[in-house]
Amino acid sequence: MAPMANLNQIFSTFPAIPKLSGEGKSRPDVGAARLTGINAEETQNHPLKPTRRLALGLGSMGLFANSNIAVVLAEDNGFWLTGPIPIPRALNMIDNLETGTRSFLKTGVYIADIGTKGRQFRLKKYAFDLLALGDLIGKDAWNYVRKYLRLKSTFMYFDFDKVISAATSDEKPPLLDLANRLFDTVEKLEDAVKKQDLPQTELLYKDTTVILQEVMTKMA
Repeated sequence: MAPMANLNQIFSTFPAIPKLSGEGKSRPDVGAARLTGINAEETQNHPLKPTRRLALGLGSMGLFANSNIAVVLAEDNGFWLTGPIPIPRALNMIDNLETGTRSFLKTGVYIADIGTKGRQFRLKKYAFDLLALGDLIGKDAWNYVRKYLRLKSTFMYFDFDKVISAATSDEKPPLLDLANRLFDTVEKLEDAVKKQDLPQTELLYKDTTVILQEVMTKMA
């Protein structure tokens, strides 16, 4: 609210500017003044009249004067990115045992740290989003289906990793099992979508929906 307060102070220093009835008409006195050759010293004797443009310019100066404070406050909330996009790393065993990674993972995606509860909510929401993806299968939208599947699954991959890390020793094994079953199926589904294999895609998506519903129940 500080920048708005400064802006109000700046505008309050200027008198109200009346709307001229002759605005937009030609002003012969300006042309006459140019012809008479008025020098710079004579024009300095006339005080500067406040205008809307001047007021807005000074107001923007007041806003930018406090911009550094806003940036400092934003850096502390976990959502403000001030440097390169960080590369997230999974700490738990949710990678493919053969490849050591997951084929569907997208790079260059910023995943904000919204805490364990926030990640659980996002897992539930993205599982619900992927349940609606079946409406596009077989509708000649292969590229969109693959991009959407990869993006949502990438968020779920790193959210699952953080949720598992924050879980108790008793809660971790079932979460790891659920995550691995989900991502094993998603990998196969993503490969079938990439090949545009409709029968295999429909079969694997059916298997995926069962696990997605389990994720929604677990994260409720």
